[in-house]
Amino acid sequence: MTAMNIIYISIEGNTRSFLTRMQTYAKQQHSFNPENPLLNLKEVTDQTEPAEEKEPFFVFVPTYLDGGDGITSGFTEIMTNSLGKYIAYGDNAKQCIGVVGSGNRNFNEQYCLTARKYAKQFDAPFLADYELRGTSQDIEVIYGRLTKRWNEVTEK
Repeated sequence: MTAMNIIYISIEGNTRSFLTRMQTYAKQQHSFNPENPLLNLKEVTDQTEPAEEKEPFFVFVPTYLDGGDGITSGFTEIMTNSLGKYIAYGDNAKQCIGVVGSGNRNFNEQYCLTARKYAKQFDAPFLADYELRGTSQDIEVIYGRLTKRWNEVTEK
């Protein structure tokens, strides 16, 4: 089985921490059963040059917003824009097979709003969410969902 590709942005280190821990979990699961995929992680920053993605990938994006309530008065995405631009580059969005969001539940309706926006904008399913750095249980559940989706897409 090939490794699952994940493209992400991490502003304060929470997403990077979550994915590094999930990568360790994936290695452990792969050692138990080679059918369990490993992870290829690619971090996008403001300095990342756009590149054409030739293989399916998942997107992990935290939520950083400026103003609005996310419902009636809209919202403005801040700090994660370079990831959105990267996905929108060329035909990259066609390779996006799912979006996972993170955020702080204290923000109520704005929780994971950027991920939900990306899912709609790039016509990809919103697969899961986790709060801040996530828990071990979040890692297990999300790895399972990604693996299921990866198998659906790559075994056609």
